[in-house]
Amino acid sequence: MMAAMETRRWLVKQEPEAYAWEAFVRDGRTAWTGVRNFQARNFLRQMRIDDRVLYYHSVTGKQVVGVARVVREAYPDPTATEGDWSVVDLAPLQPLARPVGLDALKADPVTASMPLIRQSRLSVMPLSEEVFQRVLALGGTKTR
Repeated sequence: MMAAMETRRWLVKQEPEAYAWEAFVRDGRTAWTGVRNFQARNFLRQMRIDDRVLYYHSVTGKQVVGVARVVREAYPDPTATEGDWSVVDLAPLQPLARPVGLDALKADPVTASMPLIRQSRLSVMPLSEEVFQRVLALGGTKTR
């Protein structure tokens, strides 16, 4: 029974030109809209309130920059004009003390096999607790 209540760990990717961590922090909360990949959509649907999420700047920067949390579970994506797409609402928790770049993630034995490395085009992905904690350690960050 306890396992169902445990928080899960995730990583979401966003191009900083489209929605940078700083904009997310300024907004205080956002609907994670626009996901149009079935596997990523299914991961969004598995997210639960208080799950922790690493925020990754893709394309430019290519680095984990912060930690967020899920504040609303999956609901229909209001930006979808067709299809069965979902969003969750996220809120920022804290920036990493030091952003963790893709090269560092690839070089680290704990994070080298994470989904970001193996499925680089996937925009939403689950992480093991070990990988999540290792990214935080590489970023010099402890979560609250």
